[in-house]
Amino acid sequence: MALSQRDEEEFKQRSAQKLKHATDPVERLRLVCLSRGAQGIKGLARCFRIYDDDGNKKLDYREFVNGLNDYGVMLSKEEMQAVFTRFDRDKSTTIDFDEFLENLRPPMSDRRKQIIGLAFGKLDKTGDGKITAADLKGVYNVKHHKKYLNGEWTEDRCLREFLDTFDSKDNKDGLITKEEFLNYYSAISASIDQDPYFDLMMRNAYGLNNL
Repeated sequence: MALSQRDEEEFKQRSAQKLKHATDPVERLRLVCLSRGAQGIKGLARCFRIYDDDGNKKLDYREFVNGLNDYGVMLSKEEMQAVFTRFDRDKSTTIDFDEFLENLRPPMSDRRKQIIGLAFGKLDKTGDGKITAADLKGVYNVKHHKKYLNGEWTEDRCLREFLDTFDSKDNKDGLITKEEFLNYYSAISASIDQDPYFDLMMRNAYGLNNL
């Protein structure tokens, strides 16, 4: 259940429209990311990892601002400060990287998180917390893929395209971590109002009806 190019563009436009009316600084930052597509939050995460100079998985205010600026986030200085202050709960002048990204994801019900976890677990055949092309073989069916049917793409090419869906354009490593999988579907979840419909889409996409 990956977004088609057309769906991706509609998703970006909806997020951009919501951004025009958002006033909460965290919500505005979330929508800025989502207006770049379902991988928008992952792109910001990558910038933050680059600016985490000491690798302690914490960001001070300078690293935080540098990451936002490098990603081209159009927030005022006041909004950046407000976001940072909200997540600096212990007043240590740093924010926890993983906690920040977890809270930046669009909120999801436990039911949605559970079905996403089931889908990831089915694809991760080796149970090592990462999905590879080898994991997908025999699980992700390419036989209905248009380019496979017309002979333009091989099965391996179709599997790689699926993996690339979850990667940012400038960092394609051919792996899907659970965090990347969750980030992607939390973005898609934001455009689906009803839990039962989201659940049905995930079950149909990944053959989870017996789980």
